Amino acid sequence: MASTSSSLVLLVNALLLVSFFQFSVATGRKLNELVQEQPSVPLKYHKGALLSGKISVNLIWYGNFKPSQRAIISDFFNSIHSTSTQSKNGPSVSSWWKKTEKYYHLPTSTRKPTSLVLKLGRQIFDEKYSLGKSLSNKKIVRLASRGEQRNAINVVLTSADVAVDGFCSSRCGTHGSSISATKKSKFAYIWVGNSETQCPGQCAWPFHQPIYGPQGAPLVAPNNDVGVDGMVINLASLLAGTATNPFGNGYYQGPAEAPLEVSSACTGIYGTGAYPGYAGNLLVDSSTGASYNANGANGRKFLLPALFDPSTSTCSTLV
Repeated sequence: MASTSSSLVLLVNALLLVSFFQFSVATGRKLNELVQEQPSVPLKYHKGALLSGKISVNLIWYGNFKPSQRAIISDFFNSIHSTSTQSKNGPSVSSWWKKTEKYYHLPTSTRKPTSLVLKLGRQIFDEKYSLGKSLSNKKIVRLASRGEQRNAINVVLTSADVAVDGFCSSRCGTHGSSISATKKSKFAYIWVGNSETQCPGQCAWPFHQPIYGPQGAPLVAPNNDVGVDGMVINLASLLAGTATNPFGNGYYQGPAEAPLEVSSACTGIYGTGAYPGYAGNLLVDSSTGASYNANGANGRKFLLPALFDPSTSTCSTLV
């Protein structure tokens, strides 16, 4: 009887969790950045809606961030739809993003090819930690709801002194969706934490020595900020996942509660020749020694993850 009762409690808790998040929540890169076996076929389309048209990306800064750190992340988002200036210097953030756009051009029986244009929207600052320094998933969604609740991706960024459930122990970030306050629309959200003081060897690799696995020398971060350059990697991965699987029924393989998405299908790969503990053959800035694979706005350089290309069924890198 006790076993049956426990099973019922677990089932009820699971249903409540799914109900709260509205759809499956996809987790960002796992703590082991080892190259895994890649899918041999395109990611499966699960007949759900994708984001389309003009979508605002709203940044919710929670905790203490320096202006220079905010500029790095803002420049990343401003680089997604960019001018030709970036590409003149080599591979760019915008050329990386075009790989996700391929999924929008795939014809299916239930969805016509469409387009997605992201634009940096509002920036909301909570420097007084209004919800405390220890956040649950429920609080993350509350923070995300401060952004626009229609045609939006609301990005919650937590500073290095903020603990979040599961952060460092099982995830570096999350993306999901929620229903608006009026229940007439839904919005996508992303959460990523700054791992600089809590777990840089887990969530800021390859810019920090890994805590386990093959031990290679860490790379120099392109913007000289291990925590925030690591955040950009996780943001990029989750942004690609949000674009191609925003509501839990888009493109992915495996179970909905732990989907293998366009970026997580290519874990640990940043350049050609990548293998466990080695990010791949990357570009190196001659003046700083920093490793990168993408040029961005305002002369920025970034390291971005490989994405699963639906036309070749391989992990595609910029370099």
